[in-house]
Amino acid sequence: MPVSKHDPHNAGELAAVILLGVRIERRQARGKPVKALENRVERIREKAQQRENERGKK
Repeated sequence: MPVSKHDPHNAGELAAVILLGVRIERRQARGKPVKALENRVERIREKAQQRENERGKK
């Protein structure tokens, strides 16, 4: 179930995206690469959007 009508993420996905965002910021501050974490965020977003698109077709 989406957190809001404007956002396709459920509570678990939203928490994961926020946590990954914090980790990305910390790594960037230390000068470390963040591409893998950014890719994980994108996969979560794509999965959530695909699920909501499928739900809308029914």
